[in-house]
Amino acid sequence: MLSNWFSRVGSVIPRGFSRHYVLGLLKDQQLSGKEIIDKAILQSEGKWKPSPGLIYPMLGRLLEEGLIDETENGRYKITAKGLEMAADIQSVHNMLQKQVDVMLRVGSIGKFMALDLIDRVSTIGATLSSNLDRMTVQERDKYKQFLLTELKKMDEQTEHKEKVAVE
Repeated sequence: MLSNWFSRVGSVIPRGFSRHYVLGLLKDQQLSGKEIIDKAILQSEGKWKPSPGLIYPMLGRLLEEGLIDETENGRYKITAKGLEMAADIQSVHNMLQKQVDVMLRVGSIGKFMALDLIDRVSTIGATLSSNLDRMTVQERDKYKQFLLTELKKMDEQTEHKEKVAVE
């Protein structure tokens, strides 16, 4: 899965990706910082080699935010709050994937729209991810609602364009 993604984006990692990647790994099992680094290298087939200077400070921030806990044996585990955040991220991802799939079915115009959407969402996601630790719960809810509303609008526009294309 991760190696397929890297084949499309190259070695450039969008800002905020590592944070979501680590939460995703910790959903499945407890891991040490070194194990997280090793898994990233393995899953990306060596295309992404996160440094300890990236992983350990990020783990510290995730601890401060209450998204993960450190166990007695030096491993990290996701908290209920972390699971909730990971579920929110997965929900938005699923909605975006549905949008992209519909746009790609429309044809070359759909492909152009999908690529533009991916660029825009990446920019918004990077901005939000880099500021999550400074946002209040209300601000996070506001941004989440905004994104959900925009996705719904896009879905309605896509459905309309798909109907016009069929007629």
